[in-house]
Amino acid sequence: MKTSGNHSIIRHIARTELQSLFYSPVAWLILIVFSFQCSQLMLRIAESLAVQKAMNYTLSDLTTFALYGQIGFFRELQSYLYLYIPLLTMGLMSSEYASGSIRLLYSSPVRNREIILGKYVAMMVFGAVMLGIVVLYTLYAAVIIESFDMATALSGLLGLYLLICTYAAIGLFMSCITSYQVVAAVGTLVLLAALRYLRHVGQSVDFVRDITYWLSIDGRCDEFIRGLICSEDLVYFLLVIALFLVLAVNWLEDVRQKSDKGRAVWRYAAILVVTVGVGYLTSRPSMKCFWDVTHTRQQTLTPNSQRIVSQLDGPIVMTTYVNVLDDFRWTVLPSNKINDQLHFEQYTRFCPDMEFRYVYYYNHSTDSRLYGRYPGLTDREIMKKEAVAQRLDTAQILSPAQIDALIDLSSERYRVVRTVETPNGRKAFLRMFDDMWIYPSEAETSASLKQLVDGGVRTGFLSGHGERDFERDGDRNLRYFSAERNYRHALINQGFVPHRVTARDRDLDSCSILVIVDPLEPFNEEELAAVRRYIDRGGNLFIAGDAPRQRLLEPLLEPLGVRMSRGLVVAPQEDYSYDFVLARTAGGEVVTMPSATGLEILPDCRFQVDTLLTSTPDSWLELRTTDFVAEQPRFEPEAGERMGVMPLGVRLSRTVDGHRQQIVLFSDADFMSNAELKTWRENLRSANNNLLISLFGELSNGEYPIDVRREPTLDNDVSLTLYGVKITQGCFYAFSLLLVGAYVAIWIYRRRR
Repeated sequence: MKTSGNHSIIRHIARTELQSLFYSPVAWLILIVFSFQCSQLMLRIAESLAVQKAMNYTLSDLTTFALYGQIGFFRELQSYLYLYIPLLTMGLMSSEYASGSIRLLYSSPVRNREIILGKYVAMMVFGAVMLGIVVLYTLYAAVIIESFDMATALSGLLGLYLLICTYAAIGLFMSCITSYQVVAAVGTLVLLAALRYLRHVGQSVDFVRDITYWLSIDGRCDEFIRGLICSEDLVYFLLVIALFLVLAVNWLEDVRQKSDKGRAVWRYAAILVVTVGVGYLTSRPSMKCFWDVTHTRQQTLTPNSQRIVSQLDGPIVMTTYVNVLDDFRWTVLPSNKINDQLHFEQYTRFCPDMEFRYVYYYNHSTDSRLYGRYPGLTDREIMKKEAVAQRLDTAQILSPAQIDALIDLSSERYRVVRTVETPNGRKAFLRMFDDMWIYPSEAETSASLKQLVDGGVRTGFLSGHGERDFERDGDRNLRYFSAERNYRHALINQGFVPHRVTARDRDLDSCSILVIVDPLEPFNEEELAAVRRYIDRGGNLFIAGDAPRQRLLEPLLEPLGVRMSRGLVVAPQEDYSYDFVLARTAGGEVVTMPSATGLEILPDCRFQVDTLLTSTPDSWLELRTTDFVAEQPRFEPEAGERMGVMPLGVRLSRTVDGHRQQIVLFSDADFMSNAELKTWRENLRSANNNLLISLFGELSNGEYPIDVRREPTLDNDVSLTLYGVKITQGCFYAFSLLLVGAYVAIWIYRRRR
């Protein structure tokens, strides 16, 4: 009966407060302005979608675009909510103090917690009204977007409502401590600003970093809006709401009973410590729970990555080696550690005992801009200046000799790099990249972790005959696609382990894939026999040659049933040289080949042959012309020249001892060179690198690169025209005017009474 009575009092106080709110112009003004702002945000999104559709742009994942994109509805809305709530909460208790009605409450049989809970329930109801307005605009988005992901929208709405309730609890507490409404509103704004800024406080100190980051309210809605319900964020909102409600109840109690201020301070401190302690514990990776409600599970690792993590032996240690002179140093400074670790949060969900370590050192870097700022200074002198600017402790920064004694990073050119390591000592590198994303994606991260399980795909590049080098720069060589550390799509970053081999059995036995690219010198009989034995055992092979040196590869190709044609493939074209071949894949993509010849399949070929690249129908094999700058070649069939589509790349396959063997052959080696892969040509998008990665994936039997593709999104179209946007604009404005009319009607009704 007592509990029922308490609930009745709380309901009565809430009802009274709501009547006061809806009879006041402030609450209605907030609703009107809020609805108008929602209209503007949604109109901007609708117009953007209509324009993109009218311009025939490819649309995809429109729910994310509409709710959390750069101009996303929920994303923008959460940044404005803090402006509204203080105006609502400023008078909750301040008006009671100012009018003297607080004495009546104190003299009545109403408990302090009933007063606070009653007023807070009123704010929850008003927050629900505000959320109802948001729901209307969300439903509009659901109508115009095909296959709208409603689960993601509901998750975002939950996050926004929790944010409103949290702001309300903070505003209620601030209203308790002053009789001036303006002071309460300003105090609430100041406290909210402080809670937003807290994530930047003490980020250089490990324990303090975790506490202040947890206390910060900034970005707490982001995961909800993206469609991920995380227990850490849910518990945060509930704890902060409870904290300020308890503080408000205690404040009223102290004012009512005139409690000792010293004891009150200690009590408040104890409440805060307990709240933060519980929050800190529930924010640990092992305590977190997640629910990804998105249609394609965008916020969760793909099944392949989850399978890799489940195969790891023991806890993983991720060590980041930070050269404080490298241009990526800012990403992993002590003040940025939490943001750095958030990039791997999807992995810590499935591997909560993953440990992050950071080692800071200095060594000569590739950052030319840094040395341009400090001309004439040594690396150590520059390090000291940078340490002062970045507030780093120089005593914690290792010297070049110290870092070299700890780990050899010379092959990494002393860039910022990570290692992932298991307790059994297996280790793999995980790198940062020279592109707009910088951080490794799921594909690169999972590839590094998988190497801890199987060691990666050992890819042997044959050497000893002037072959193109996979580790060296220079136009002719192959470093960019194979071993460029800071190029995301290089083989070395996709799970392959490129290494140098010679044509000896013991070297070839260690290869999962053997690569032979454009030798300059002939093989001897012993070497040819070793390569043939490798082929006979079913080893996978990649061969690329150049037309001028095709005879050097004939002893390898002809036993396979393939021969490189005489002459060069040419075709008439306006923008490029005749011998610059625009080859086509089976899917119609263009692969650029600076010079190529045809491939001929001999009658005695014992492999299944699949054509990978072909020339265009107007191309022919040119036998006479050699200077394509000074001379213009002409098709001369009487000279034995042949015109038509010719294979420029083929795949040979067969089954050996139950294993599918694949041998890939190309009649040009320049298409995979550093020079060609780094060249950008206007109005010509080449698929050279995509083709290479795809083929090496097949040669690895699908083990690498890691397939992180997801189900295609369904929300890829919008049923809205530019004319429809104008109609929508009128409807949205009419809704705001309807709220104005509702307030006027209530005002007239009250005046008549």
